[in-house]
Amino acid sequence: MQLDPAPLFTDIAPGPEGGAAYWAEASDGKRIRLGHWPLEGARGTVLLFPGRTEYIEKYGLCAAELARRGLATFAIDWRGQGLSDRMLPDARIGHVDAFGDYQKDVAVMLRAARSLNLPRPYFLLAHSMGGCIGLRAVMEGLPVQAAAFTGPMWGIYVAPQLRAVAWSLAQMMPRVGQGHRLPPGTKIEPYPVIAPFEDNLLTTDQQMYDMMRDQLAAHPELSLGGPSFVWLREALAETKHLASRSAPSMPCVTFLGSNERIVATPRVHQRMADWKGGRLEIVEGGEHEVLLEVPELRGPIFDSLEKLYLGSVTS
Repeated sequence: MQLDPAPLFTDIAPGPEGGAAYWAEASDGKRIRLGHWPLEGARGTVLLFPGRTEYIEKYGLCAAELARRGLATFAIDWRGQGLSDRMLPDARIGHVDAFGDYQKDVAVMLRAARSLNLPRPYFLLAHSMGGCIGLRAVMEGLPVQAAAFTGPMWGIYVAPQLRAVAWSLAQMMPRVGQGHRLPPGTKIEPYPVIAPFEDNLLTTDQQMYDMMRDQLAAHPELSLGGPSFVWLREALAETKHLASRSAPSMPCVTFLGSNERIVATPRVHQRMADWKGGRLEIVEGGEHEVLLEVPELRGPIFDSLEKLYLGSVTS
């Protein structure tokens, strides 16, 4: 397949040396950006599925942690975010026509990994919305040896008194031609830009929060605000569908912050209770972004990932 050079903002991505990015075309013509942090003698490659609003550079530090454990990293900008093709005229709004379209991005990522001859075996590391995309992918045969999820979006947290309203609006607004608009309570600006560090929903690490802000200030083209009504409709339908399906037979660890306030935690507990060969690790004191938590929290997570991935190869 054809892979063209793409920008990788190394000024804001403190990843391993030699990182590179590529443009690849999905089956429906959308241009997708892929990022690769190679490692000589790597014992495998981690396919990194970011969350909603995220971008490749945000995971430079994670790639460095994985490299110290002998693993290369291959990451993606999902359609509608990062430098991949945006889906609406107002590029600040997160949107996807159908959640299944993200699987087209997964497919092009896999084709690119093979074209680049990335070291095998492959492993999955999927965060938040990436965890929803990744769960369907492994259910449908994603060729990974083991899977890890952090704060996975297997359900969206909505206050109990607002659930009926949220579901109704998500169904109704697209029908009246307003599916591209932001749901009530969401903002057009990126969360780290407008939310103070104190009691933020992402991390208790001031340095990591400042990194997110600095990245978006340096490269505002990476910014993304709230999701559209169509995205919300599709996400609610996808998470409901996935909850009805059995877990795949594969080694798996899921990490969930004890103070998680973005995804629906009961869905995570239920899924992992039913996952044969899987386990749930609660990160005490952690928020949503456990991979960007304070060092004493994120260090053990990366140690667990090393054991999961490399143990799955030798077992």
